[in-house]
Amino acid sequence: QVQLVESGGGLVQPGGSLRLWCTASGRTFIYYAMGWFRQPPGKEREFVAAISWSGSSTSYADSVKGRFTISRDNAKNTVYLHMDSLKPDDTAVYYCAAAAGRLPATANDAYNNWGQGTQVTVSS
Repeated sequence: QVQLVESGGGLVQPGGSLRLWCTASGRTFIYYAMGWFRQPPGKEREFVAAISWSGSSTSYADSVKGRFTISRDNAKNTVYLHMDSLKPDDTAVYYCAAAAGRLPATANDAYNNWGQGTQVTVSS
């Protein structure tokens, strides 16, 4: 088990940038692929981005490709999501998750540890 805490959410104008981060407790962070998901208002949770245990492999949803960047610092037990060119459609609660394996995964059920979420609102 690993405990995850997200930070960095807030209100940003369209076209702006925001960085989220997720800090994990426990010494086994390096063994997990990590992912970011989001749940827009009134919709189901959806995949955003994932990164392998080493950081050498990443995966993105088409809707964020080219605008969002996922990265990790295993020495700090932290995974980041840098979001550029934000749009109102990016408004959602963003969740960090740790996968059961070491490679990036896009499905919800590939992840067995979840953070509590952080709100991102894109609005003028």
